[in-house]
Amino acid sequence: MEMFDLLAHRARVTPDRPALEDLDSGERYDYAALNERAARLAAAARQHWGLKDGARLAYLGHSRAEFFAMLFGCAKAGLILVPLNWRLAVPELTVLMEDCQPGALIFGAEFADAAATLAEQHQGLTLVALDGAAAGQRDYAEDLAAVQPDLSGHPDKDPDTPWYLLYTSGTTGKPKGVIQTFRMMLANYLNIGLAVELTGRDVLLNVLPLFHTAGINLYSSAVFLAGGSVLVARAFDPDQALRVLENRATIFFGVPAVYQALLEHPSFSGDRLKGVRSWGCGGAPLSLPVAQRYVDQGIRVRTGMGMTETGPTVFLLDEELVIDKIGSVGRPQLLTEVRIVGRDGQDVPEGEAGELLIRGPNITPGYWNRPEATAEAIRADGWLHSGDVARRDADGCYYIVDRWKDMYISGGENVYPAEVEKVLEQHPALAEVAVVGMADDKWGEVGKAFYGLRDGADDPGEDTLRAFCRERLAGYKVPKAFQRVDALPRNALGKVTKQELRDAV
Repeated sequence: MEMFDLLAHRARVTPDRPALEDLDSGERYDYAALNERAARLAAAARQHWGLKDGARLAYLGHSRAEFFAMLFGCAKAGLILVPLNWRLAVPELTVLMEDCQPGALIFGAEFADAAATLAEQHQGLTLVALDGAAAGQRDYAEDLAAVQPDLSGHPDKDPDTPWYLLYTSGTTGKPKGVIQTFRMMLANYLNIGLAVELTGRDVLLNVLPLFHTAGINLYSSAVFLAGGSVLVARAFDPDQALRVLENRATIFFGVPAVYQALLEHPSFSGDRLKGVRSWGCGGAPLSLPVAQRYVDQGIRVRTGMGMTETGPTVFLLDEELVIDKIGSVGRPQLLTEVRIVGRDGQDVPEGEAGELLIRGPNITPGYWNRPEATAEAIRADGWLHSGDVARRDADGCYYIVDRWKDMYISGGENVYPAEVEKVLEQHPALAEVAVVGMADDKWGEVGKAFYGLRDGADDPGEDTLRAFCRERLAGYKVPKAFQRVDALPRNALGKVTKQELRDAV
């Protein structure tokens, strides 16, 4: 199967249909205009920025509609886009730059100082300013305006050609650049687009960062393939999000922190959000109390699970099962196979926990310049070892129990911190909880719980929380220590970075 120019074909089919809107700048593109913009970027990258086939083009900036012109423009030019995590400090960005060696860096004005520092460290790097160039820099708008775009579409190419790199958070070591391909994007469209029944009439509100697979593919890239419209927010703002959800959006995907913030907003009302026909959640588990509060508002939030390495969609919960299967990520979608295996590599019986393995056309070819890490994660038989602990119930629904590396062994018994966290989340005074293992002379390892309080709640204290756990958990699962924190450390998608907590203990 050869891969054709997806955007050029969509522009041919529905040229006048709205494709993109930047909610902050007001900039809008129909499909014909977006295709032309991407073609201009492709020409400018070659003519003005000196990039050739396979070269990397980095982007450092907040979310904006223009990002998707860069993404599809790189496809047209045969380049590899590298969206950089703007939350990282310059030394952390330097690690990524050294790994992928981009020939040019497009940056937003908010990161001009960081871009200048990176250019000093990487000789030969072309700086391209989105918001007005300084001396020695290329001006993005001027360069795109000065070229003659080729609107015919790029030549057919191998669907496994690297298209863009997404770096993992690196909470347990050196970040890895996960290769993303055309095949992965198409597989994701079939996995999520069919499940959500995307159409050209759908309007997506995208509030997630575009250096992450969720921001790009849940559901933006799938909406483009369906011919719908994507509204891009510069960042998540509850006021703006609720206005758009009430008046314009038909579909929405968020992470638990986003759903929590919407729920706590004084103007939140399920009755005012009936125009949104589908709600999705991923990135981290949606706590049972939050899921139930949405159900009480008449909103069924479909939880799912995926990874950067899987493009990302693997699982999605059926809407009719949201109440009965709260806590489940659903069933594997159309183009994905899964297994649950024990440490011996054999499939575990139904209901038992083991490592989740994933296989299908949605799996990455590997990690950029990391053959050893690729071979460790993706075995010769094609199965990706996810590092997640999962179980399957009698109805074929899957549950993510924990991360394989987060499990600890106390007195010879496996303890999955996520199970303990779900119990503590039920305490009325606690807003957030994270449990990690720590060394113990007697038991080998024991648990330590970090917790934050709800607004206005009194601290129940260690003895009360321990007693609360003892009523609901086996003794070896009850944390030995408890520590109150102002806030848990989280990454860009709101997922708790447990390595920071492990380092603390």
